[in-house]
Amino acid sequence: MNKKPMPSRSKKSPTADEIAGIATRGEDVSKFLTNQFTVVRPVRRVDVDLTQGILREIDERAARLDVSRQAIIKTLLRQVLDQGNPRRTSPKRRAG
Repeated sequence: MNKKPMPSRSKKSPTADEIAGIATRGEDVSKFLTNQFTVVRPVRRVDVDLTQGILREIDERAARLDVSRQAIIKTLLRQVLDQGNPRRTSPKRRAG
């Protein structure tokens, strides 16, 4: 049984756990930090009672757009809230 040699691992960035290990040993990890990040705001779950008709419409739209029910609800809520708040500007989308 001849085993093929493992391909050499290309220079990949270390995982978060590997970087944590390096930092724990007191080594400098600044070369792994890009200062590029996204702020994720805390999420709160809510329960909303919807009629069967509204739920059906949401599900139809979600299926047509191939997205989740939750994505449709969040998008529609954002649009309605933006309409009532002229100071809030939504990001401009590029065509194409």
